[in-house]
Amino acid sequence: MSIDEDRAVKAAQDTVVRETDNGYRVLGAPEKSVTHQHDIDRIPEKDVTQEMLSGSGENPEAWLVYGGNYEQHRYTTCEIITPENVGELELEYELSVGSGSSMEGTPLIVPGDPPIMYQSNGPNHIKAIDPREGDVLWSYTYAVPNDVVLCCDDNNRGPAVYEDKVFMTTLDSGVVALDRYSGEEQWYHSTADHERGYSATWAPQVYEGTLFTGSAGGEYGVRGFHTAIDTGTGDEKWSTLLSPETEWVGDSINQSATTNWMGATVDEERGKLYLPMGNPGPDFDGSVRPGPNRNSIGTLCLDLETGEHEWFHQESAHDVWDYDSAMPRIVIRDVEVRGKERDVTVSVGKTGWLYTTDAETGELLVRSEPLCQQLNMFRMIPHIDEGRRMPFMPGGMGGNDWQPGTYNPELGISYHKLHNSPQEAWWRFEEFEAGKKYWGGILEDEIESHPDGYNGHIGVISAVKPLTGEIVWQDWIDSDVYLWGGTMSTKTGLMFAGNQNGEMVGYDGESGERLWEYDAGETPISGDPISWYDPGTEKQYVAIQVGGSGWLRRGKRDDRLLVFSMEE
Repeated sequence: MSIDEDRAVKAAQDTVVRETDNGYRVLGAPEKSVTHQHDIDRIPEKDVTQEMLSGSGENPEAWLVYGGNYEQHRYTTCEIITPENVGELELEYELSVGSGSSMEGTPLIVPGDPPIMYQSNGPNHIKAIDPREGDVLWSYTYAVPNDVVLCCDDNNRGPAVYEDKVFMTTLDSGVVALDRYSGEEQWYHSTADHERGYSATWAPQVYEGTLFTGSAGGEYGVRGFHTAIDTGTGDEKWSTLLSPETEWVGDSINQSATTNWMGATVDEERGKLYLPMGNPGPDFDGSVRPGPNRNSIGTLCLDLETGEHEWFHQESAHDVWDYDSAMPRIVIRDVEVRGKERDVTVSVGKTGWLYTTDAETGELLVRSEPLCQQLNMFRMIPHIDEGRRMPFMPGGMGGNDWQPGTYNPELGISYHKLHNSPQEAWWRFEEFEAGKKYWGGILEDEIESHPDGYNGHIGVISAVKPLTGEIVWQDWIDSDVYLWGGTMSTKTGLMFAGNQNGEMVGYDGESGERLWEYDAGETPISGDPISWYDPGTEKQYVAIQVGGSGWLRRGKRDDRLLVFSMEE
């Protein structure tokens, strides 16, 4: 079934982003959002229930939430593909989705006959796909306002599903709900003024009829918030400001940033949300925001019902290195740490350490060995004088930026992608102006010299035990392009990850040995792998999106969805 005449695809192709002195600007979007229906009768009309979402992680036929389950394990219980046979894994098909902007997303799989995949990419384009045949059933492009500005690209990292709807955040800091059987728009809710610099690029989370969505725009001096929305009506239930009034000096709170620009982790048992927190604003000039700048760069716990603050753990106090901590938090239950059984949260931020904290209190229990190199780290960067440069690493890209990790409970190992490249930065005084870049400095990717001791590898995939902080293995990667995208593990002991050299790799999860590789060409693989079992074909599938992104050595664009399979 051709998508050559697909109006929504055409609208997405016409919506372009252009890099300007103020970041990326969206141009050419349609005046009204566009839905194009192909063969919607093939979508089984069976609503997604809360029971299905809560059981997604244990169901080998499903991938119903961004991280595979609410604990964000990115782990499948399907057991067809094993370390012994993964070498026989073959490409089932590759689908051109037609709109080749940023491809950093996680598709979802709703089980059925056929199962239905919901796949999104930049700029705010989403499809319903029959993944058994590789056919597009409907497609939709959101009408992004032409004056939206974005710091880093037009990313959309994935949808959410609940009952008869599929939800997508929109670049103008909103959420749109679509009928997931027809692709027709049901409601739209704006969470903030995009002209102020707010935007949204992450996958939202849904729990018990409430959708949770965050805030982005830290590079424009916005103030971060998190919002709960009724999935049926689009009405706002609560919205919580994230940086505390009493702990910021003067009026610095008004440009405090401290956004959460990746999705929350839902703790069903505690009724909590764990938010990955971004940088304070401005990024590099700390002189205008004295103090530790709570609650920036760390993990913030909120009450799920009310949005009230519970606890906060900070990874970089008074940060001037742009060390966001954006990875979705992993929850591990019923483990013994420091002589006590507890649930823990796991994060890896741009600092390059893994942090394991008590899920009830936020107490730091474990800080791992460095998962990438740390050279000149936490040294103060030069103030104003561009001539006094100092390379530092992790650079402003991290460490671990947004890339979601995976946790294998069978092995007790988590897997993370990290940058290992130095950058330079320097401060400069900037007056705040709403909707304009407010960095307080410059981040330079083309550096004059490497720091002493740099090993020359631009990226690394690190396997680590979160309960001890011990590194199990590392795969250092060489390239001219940065390492993006997430990881996925299996009950059979495999770990899958794409890399910037166009390689899709199946690793032995215990040893790090590369057991299987697929060459996708010269395009970086920046998406997150998923897997599911289809009883109709008796196959296990693995899928991932292919394509680079925009800013700073993220590689060329592409628009492919690769689907691999193996029969029972």
